[in-house]
Amino acid sequence: MRLWLKDAERRPDPEVVATDDRKAMLVGTAGWLAALVLLLALVSESPSWLLTCAIGIGLGLLGLIYTHRRHH
Repeated sequence: MRLWLKDAERRPDPEVVATDDRKAMLVGTAGWLAALVLLLALVSESPSWLLTCAIGIGLGLLGLIYTHRRHH
């Protein structure tokens, strides 16, 4: 096994695949929202779990905004 190839020996880079990452962000954010609703319904005694869900939702929304702006 060789760790270094000469430029002449390299295969060309593959074509870039166009993806829509907003769907993945939306599913993840919805998962955090469902977890938050479930914890609120069970009256969780630990605020750290609720805070974790809230931070997950916030980061998911930031990710949605970022990927939406990058997509356009």
